[in-house]
Amino acid sequence: MSPGETAPSVPYMTTGVAGSFPAGLGSNPGHPVPLGFVFRSRAKDEKAAVADKASLTDSKQPRDPQAKKGRPTPKRSEAQSQRRSVANTSMTRKDASKRQREERRAALDRQRQALAGGDERYLPARDKGPVRKFARDWIDSRYNVAEFFLPMAVIILVLSVVRVGALQSIALLLWLVVIVLIVLDAIVSTFRLRKALAERFPDQNTKGATRYALMRSLQMRRLRLPKPQVKRGERP
Repeated sequence: MSPGETAPSVPYMTTGVAGSFPAGLGSNPGHPVPLGFVFRSRAKDEKAAVADKASLTDSKQPRDPQAKKGRPTPKRSEAQSQRRSVANTSMTRKDASKRQREERRAALDRQRQALAGGDERYLPARDKGPVRKFARDWIDSRYNVAEFFLPMAVIILVLSVVRVGALQSIALLLWLVVIVLIVLDAIVSTFRLRKALAERFPDQNTKGATRYALMRSLQMRRLRLPKPQVKRGERP
C-alpha cells in the first residue's frame, strides 16, 4: 500500500454480549462465544447429567437374585389359605358362624358317641392311645375303695347328724377308716399299675398314665367316661 493511499475501512465484527466487544480485541477472535452459553443455568445441566448417569447405571446393573423384594415370600399353606378365603368371601358372617356352630355340634356328638362306645378315633386327647386304654381297663377290672367313697360319705353324714353321741363317734371313726383305706389302696394301685405298664409298654412313654388311672378310680363305675370296656376280674 503506497504512502498516499488510505486503508480501507473494515467494519468491526462484534461478538459476545450484545455486540459490545470488537472482534479483534479478544484473545480468541476466531471463535465467537455464543450468547446461550453465557446465560445457561449450570445447576440444570448438572442435575440432568446426574439423572442420565443414574438411569444408565440402573439399567446396566443386573438385579441380585437374592436381594429382598420389600416383602416376605408367603408360604404355600398361607397362599392356599388366602386363596381359599378369597373364594369364600361371598359367605356372609351369619352363614359362617352358623356353619361353625354346626361343625362344633357334630364334633361334640362324635366325641360323645366315642366316650360311650370307646371309639379311639374321636376320643379327647387325654384319653387317646394304647397306654391310656390299658390304664382304664386295668382300673375297671378291679374293685377300688375310692369308688365307694360317695355312698359311704352319705352314710357317714347321716350318722353325724343324729343327736346321739355314740353314733357321732362311729361316724368320726368311719371317716378316718375310709380315708386311710383310700390312701392305702391308691398306693398299692400305683405300684402295681406302674409295674404292669412297664411290662406291657417297655419302649413307650407312660408318664401321666398312673395319675390318669387314679383319677378314674375316684369315680363310680357307671359314671366313668369313656365307658368301661372290661368286666370286673377280667384281665385287660
